[in-house]
Amino acid sequence: DISGALCISQAWPGMARTIYNDHKRFLETYLTSYPGFFFTGDGAYRTREGYYQLTGRLDDIINISGHRLGTAEVEDVVNHHVAVAESAVIGYPHEIKGEGKMLPFLPLKRAYVFVVLKKESGYTQETLTAELRELISQKIAKYAAPEYVQVTHR
Repeated sequence: DISGALCISQAWPGMARTIYNDHKRFLETYLTSYPGFFFTGDGAYRTREGYYQLTGRLDDIINISGHRLGTAEVEDVVNHHVAVAESAVIGYPHEIKGEGKMLPFLPLKRAYVFVVLKKESGYTQETLTAELRELISQKIAKYAAPEYVQVTHR
């Protein structure tokens, strides 16, 4: 098993070839990081059997309590819960802390987790929220535990 950046070695129909009025940015973003490959911006996990799972955007970072945290990192932990089929994590502004004093360009956030449950999981919103907070606290850190967990249908 291996994980890392998802890169593509060949062109495909419909692939982007530039960014309007900023070709240099296109080259730097997608072609410079991994010479000879197109960098999609996503992370991926490959099993021994050769199956791939996209793990999320590698550049999607939120600042929680002064710590830079990738949303894909939190999603990976959430997805290991027995009742979770898939998840998405976003950062939302923290009402009390406001803008970060040390990094004013990167506002402080809290994690908001959306989850889709497996059929017949039997979990209530309260039980799932408590278990996910504990799981994230153990696997990442207490500061990363989400303030909100929302169960969605899709």
